[in-house]
Amino acid sequence: MHNMSQAINSKQGSLSQSHLPILERKYPDITGTLLAFDFGEKRIGVAVGETILKAAHPLTTVTAEENELKFAQIGQLIAEWRPSLLVVGLPTHMDGTPHGMTQLAKKFAQRLEGRFNLPVIMVDERLSSAEAAQNLREAGITGGKQKAMIDAVAAQSILQSYFDGLTSN
Repeated sequence: MHNMSQAINSKQGSLSQSHLPILERKYPDITGTLLAFDFGEKRIGVAVGETILKAAHPLTTVTAEENELKFAQIGQLIAEWRPSLLVVGLPTHMDGTPHGMTQLAKKFAQRLEGRFNLPVIMVDERLSSAEAAQNLREAGITGGKQKAMIDAVAAQSILQSYFDGLTSN
């Protein structure tokens, strides 16, 4: 059994970081399609992007009531897009201190990793919803239409922030 896990770890190289706390993980060598999530208790915004282009696009919003249904919808997206990395927004107060949603988002990220066996990274999302609202306003999208799109656009902002961090390192 030990040889098997060594073989898996050597095959994945730097991908096996599950021993590290989720906030300390870095996957700079991962390429391909990425999915990002703006976690909320009622809605989860989802965005998609490609490491070559380093451009994020809003994809959809998961709105199921029950966790099992949410994860079923996410599973369908993962099967369709086949991401090599999942990016989850980390909500905190503006000064960076945690609040109620911080732990829920971490738990969501850990459940994604455990359920789908994909590497997961968390990215600061402090301004993602405000930036999403601003981008939608600038595009002339307001009111109910904005509410329907804001979570996916916030996920886009989270993923773009991740991509921007890659190019600056």
